[in-house]
Amino acid sequence: MAGFGGAIKNISIGIASSAGKAHIHSGGTGGSMWGGDQDAFLESMAEAGKSVADALDGNILYINVMNRLSVDCDCDGSPAEPDMHDIGILASYDPVALDQACVDLVYAAEDGGALINRIESRNGVHTLEHAEAIGLGSRTYDLVRIDS
Repeated sequence: MAGFGGAIKNISIGIASSAGKAHIHSGGTGGSMWGGDQDAFLESMAEAGKSVADALDGNILYINVMNRLSVDCDCDGSPAEPDMHDIGILASYDPVALDQACVDLVYAAEDGGALINRIESRNGVHTLEHAEAIGLGSRTYDLVRIDS
């Protein structure tokens, strides 16, 4: 539903209770997990992520492992097979910058078409837009390679 899974999804949906997952998926309405407004869901996910980051007062490092990339969530019991090459491991103290860098790397990849379609069909970048607007982090980043 999120379009892509990264740091923000993992600190919101990933560590939420069952009731919390349902609340986030419903866009904060407490209604159906699967029938809520898409943008409200994405915004609720960013807001839940901000509450985690705020509670930890900056004492968290975010790590995204970009391997075995597939269009399906890891919660799917029968996910689509990965159809992208492994990109690498990225880390940051800023979850918004980290997720933006990962999305940008997917867009730059020659074999990223299926995942790009999933991101766009779910308006996935809206999570990053809202997360930046509420002060979770910045979409601006400097990518520093340490393997060269």
